[in-house]
Amino acid sequence: MAIYYWWWLLALGLGILELITGTFYLLVIACGCVVAGVAAAFGGPLWLQCLTAAVISLAGAAWVRRSRTGASSQLPAGRNADVVADIGEKVQVDAWDDHGLARIQYRGTQWTARIAHGQTPEPGEFIIREVIGNQLVLSRH
Repeated sequence: MAIYYWWWLLALGLGILELITGTFYLLVIACGCVVAGVAAAFGGPLWLQCLTAAVISLAGAAWVRRSRTGASSQLPAGRNADVVADIGEKVQVDAWDDHGLARIQYRGTQWTARIAHGQTPEPGEFIIREVIGNQLVLSRH
């Protein structure tokens, strides 16, 4: 069997393993093996095939790492709308107490809400900016 078939079989095996793990790192290594198989099919020496597989795999792994860290939010979980579905929802506040706290009706139950830093505690419509435990942090905009 020609060497390029081995490269492509390795790529297929890594692709199947990637479906089980779901990390994308095995996928870029599989792509490196496919490119190495193409280099082998065109008659490239073994050192060129291995170098091609390594360069493509390392570049792909760096890309996956950068795209994952760049896309992830640096916000704490309580402020991250990807974690807490309530972020950005509107609520009505009828009255605030002297400590900047209010009891509001939200999702069919009573919640304790507090005003965000720098906001004025006046009655009206607010937006949920953060959830800390069972407390909603609200702001106007």
